[in-house]
Amino acid sequence: MITVSDKAKEKVARLIQDAHLDDTYRLRASVAGGGCSGLSYKLDFDNEVRPMDQEFEDKGVRVVVDMKSFLYLAGTELDFSDGLNGKGFQFHNPNASRECGCGESFSV
Repeated sequence: MITVSDKAKEKVARLIQDAHLDDTYRLRASVAGGGCSGLSYKLDFDNEVRPMDQEFEDKGVRVVVDMKSFLYLAGTELDFSDGLNGKGFQFHNPNASRECGCGESFSV
């Protein structure tokens, strides 16, 4: 499962509202090769659920993840920070053995 913090929930709701997206859109989390640690996180909005996607809902936020990415993201919490030491979405991933300093890439 992918969970969502209260701050991430508020930010996702604001982004959906600002982009004028309807309720068919979900937050798509995925992993791609790249970044300074080997794998990087990716977030986007998507209104299509593919046959092998995993779909979760936490605090009213619907999250879809392709099966390959889910192998890396299982148990991850999506958070949002707007503090002085960084701004943006953060992944608290229990599967990551190493993360880069900016938190945008990881390795297992």
